[in-house]
Amino acid sequence: MVVESLLNPFKAEKKPWKMFFLGFLYTSIGILLSLWIFRSEASLIMVFMITMAALPIFYNTMKMEESKDFMMDNETAILREHNKAISFFMYLFIGITIACALWYLVLPAPTISELFDKQVSTIQAINNQVSGDAIHNMNVFWKIFFNNFKVLSFSILFSLVYGAGAIFILSWNATVIGAAIGNFIRANLSAYTSSFGLLKEGNYFHVVSLGLLKYSLHGIPEIAAYFYGGLAGGIISVALIRKHYNTKKFPTILRDFSELVLIAAGFLIAAAFLEVYVTPILF
Repeated sequence: MVVESLLNPFKAEKKPWKMFFLGFLYTSIGILLSLWIFRSEASLIMVFMITMAALPIFYNTMKMEESKDFMMDNETAILREHNKAISFFMYLFIGITIACALWYLVLPAPTISELFDKQVSTIQAINNQVSGDAIHNMNVFWKIFFNNFKVLSFSILFSLVYGAGAIFILSWNATVIGAAIGNFIRANLSAYTSSFGLLKEGNYFHVVSLGLLKYSLHGIPEIAAYFYGGLAGGIISVALIRKHYNTKKFPTILRDFSELVLIAAGFLIAAAFLEVYVTPILF
């Protein structure tokens, strides 16, 4: 089975693009099950469904990356190896996001309001704090950065305490971004249809491309930061479980943890800059 083979992180790192389809599959199953069994709480239940499905490969990856710290001495080589894990995690995230956006487009409006209830509320809160007036407002920049840094801290903490707990936060963010993309595309398709009648194929792809670009512009570095943070916390968690804190390699593991967190913070700065100063100008 393809899904079973992808649960092996060694194989996933060789062909990370396959994780896109795994994320899409996990999300679609989670959405269908949550609507069928837990319809009233579907917006949160689907996140738990996705998290449970992705948990095995996420945790196995944490163990594999910690082993690299234990076996390798060159920090540059270690970071290069970690980037392989980040790569297939990003594909997984994109698969979840695209699945949510697609289901947002095809499902009827009443079902959407139930399935993405909590996600839509989050999107509205975010939109209220970023407006055209905030383009030159450093206060908004730092507000967004510290809010994202809080999420990064939770990613690290969840991974540290629960081993692979960061996958819950990442799954939640993927559903929020997917809902935002779906809402943007759906609203603009409606605007095109009401203004020009029958929607042409070129206009359709134009709207879809804009929707993806608007949220991926700052969303990709932001999510990459959470993955680096989750990986950092997971590595420390596995090291503690395996009692590697009693070995000579533990300082190397701590140094690797610190570097991953610094990289994550750098990505958050870039993401906040794009969200406040670039995205409002373009969209």
